[in-house]
Amino acid sequence: MANLPENKESHIQDQDRDYTGRPSTDEESNIGDESDNLSREPTNASVLTRTLSIVRTRESGKAIGPPPDGGFQAWSQVALAHFVIFNTWGYINSFGVFQTYYSQTLGHPPSDISWVGSIQIFLLFFIGTFSGRATDAGYFKITLACGALLECFSIFMTSLCTKYWQLFLAQGIGQGIGCGLMFCPTLALISTYFAKNRGIAIGIAASGSATGGLVFPAVIMKMLPQVGYGWTIRTLGFISLATLTPCVLFLKQRLPPRTTGPLVEWAAFTELPYLLFAIGMFLNFWGLYVGFFYIGAFSRNIIGVSNDRAIDLLLVMNGVGLVGRLVPNLLADQYTGPLNLLIPFSFATALVGYCWAAVDGMPGLWAFAVFYGLFAAGIQSLFPATLSTLTTDLKKTGVRMGMVLSVVAVAALIGSPIAGALVVHDNGNYLYAQMFMGSAILAGGLTLIGSRVTKVGIGLARV
Repeated sequence: MANLPENKESHIQDQDRDYTGRPSTDEESNIGDESDNLSREPTNASVLTRTLSIVRTRESGKAIGPPPDGGFQAWSQVALAHFVIFNTWGYINSFGVFQTYYSQTLGHPPSDISWVGSIQIFLLFFIGTFSGRATDAGYFKITLACGALLECFSIFMTSLCTKYWQLFLAQGIGQGIGCGLMFCPTLALISTYFAKNRGIAIGIAASGSATGGLVFPAVIMKMLPQVGYGWTIRTLGFISLATLTPCVLFLKQRLPPRTTGPLVEWAAFTELPYLLFAIGMFLNFWGLYVGFFYIGAFSRNIIGVSNDRAIDLLLVMNGVGLVGRLVPNLLADQYTGPLNLLIPFSFATALVGYCWAAVDGMPGLWAFAVFYGLFAAGIQSLFPATLSTLTTDLKKTGVRMGMVLSVVAVAALIGSPIAGALVVHDNGNYLYAQMFMGSAILAGGLTLIGSRVTKVGIGLARV
């Protein structure tokens, strides 16, 4: 694996042959022989059985050609996927607003409140193991519909919550499961429509987290003082309902189903690049959301700004993420490959995390919000793009994506509550949490270097 193919596009086409015309198993390769033998050897088996076998193959296993890599159908799927990510990661990236509001109104410490957002992220990732495999098996549409229905229902239930445990069930568990049913299948679907332009396609879809991270906090900031908590959250629910409905109707699975195969492909972890990548992303996501969750509380409690200004910081952090999700993926497609860019973005995010400790006023906090939002967005966007390149058989994209998402889920679950506990341990100061965040992401970047070296060596290969 130390040398890349001389022609990248031909290499991609070779990877796709399993579902674009060449049978991927011996059983499938016998189907063509069966159709040829139908007229030559009618006595070997039932004509009806053979005919049904051929019809079933034509319906679910027919040659479908290489990925379109463009055109209306492919890019319309990207646009719809953008709205799915808008309602999953976009909502989660807005949790800093909820963190600040719930801390004020419920009287719970920051570590307690952060568990609501952390369990949401955990379930979004962890459910990917199951929803990804369901997508591979051909159940994309029903999985997406169940997720959309559950998320909208959970948002409306959140609007009725008055106690911490109610929020934990509705916004944490209910919405987390709904997001998990939609997130992994959507990313896996986009990967099957693109080869050469896969990185930028995933980047455009992933930028939905930036647009959602702008829209949801802006709605909260505008409506909360005027109509109160209940109708503000219900408005968010109506936004999700309106934007998820066309996704359920028009997102379309392209590949035939892979009806057999394990829920977890343990053999993937014997591939050292894949294993080290999973560990590296665990460490990255262990610290990544500390900045998003706590910038509002930090600005209010340490710098002394108003709630509106704290929300403005989160809006800036999410807004610059739009650039951070598009430009790196475009560069990765054209020049470097996603893993080659993911590594420096990890180190840059860790450096900015350490610099947060030096912030003691609004100018420094604005600078932190801009640079952290930019580099952290690059990690979030390059992560699925890189993961898709570690899967050579695109029929297994769903299950192999889901496996890494489940690993990352544990990191996302415990990272922000650990930071909250460190804030309490530091008597309300944030130094310990800031050092934890920067160190975790730095360790992740070092591990990703190991993944790259084991895949292509230490040269300048594109990966």
